[in-house]
Amino acid sequence: MKTKFTMPPIGRRMALALGLLLGATAGSAAQGVTPGQTESVILAGGCFWCVESDFDKVPGVVETVSGYAGGHTPNPTYKAVSAGGTGHLEVVRITYDPAKVSFDQLVSYFWRTVNPTDAGGQFCDRGDSYRTAIFASSPEQQRLAEESKAGIEKLLGKPVVTPVIPLDPKSFTPAEDYHQDFHNTNSLKYNFYRYSCGRDARLADLWGDAAGKWPPAPVPQS
Repeated sequence: MKTKFTMPPIGRRMALALGLLLGATAGSAAQGVTPGQTESVILAGGCFWCVESDFDKVPGVVETVSGYAGGHTPNPTYKAVSAGGTGHLEVVRITYDPAKVSFDQLVSYFWRTVNPTDAGGQFCDRGDSYRTAIFASSPEQQRLAEESKAGIEKLLGKPVVTPVIPLDPKSFTPAEDYHQDFHNTNSLKYNFYRYSCGRDARLADLWGDAAGKWPPAPVPQS
């Protein structure tokens, strides 16, 4: 009869810790993620106050910055962009930890926080500066976003008008300070605006229980 070997308690704990460390290292290496690295994506979803508010709730998002992108006018301002003619959209630069949240998850969530079938703006905000867009900063982001868009078109059964546009992140211009973190610094005004604009009601009509939900449901393959 063989004698069962029992590891001393301290040895078990050390082995477990070593195993977890090796497992975490292997997992990060397998996914090509360097510990501590961050990535970013620039999204246009209508009012940048709302996009910033939605993505601040996402685990793994490190920072959100409202701004302008996609146009031809240098040094855009809120007044100029709102007036039209600059080509810029209201956007949010979302910096995230890819070890905690993936680009695919962020895009899947983005679809459920906007109406991607509306070419004229978003909800009560009308005009070119309020159109939706995904600004890809790499060929990989471009590919993944295009695949996700095709899947959403299949899910909705109608065309998705949100373009996926290559963009040098350096061309992003932060918005004025008073726009940053507006949902927290001016919460009463923000909440009244969001309700009056009908954003959440329209999202519920379009997406049902999936509207603004985290974690998002996977996007079906096209």
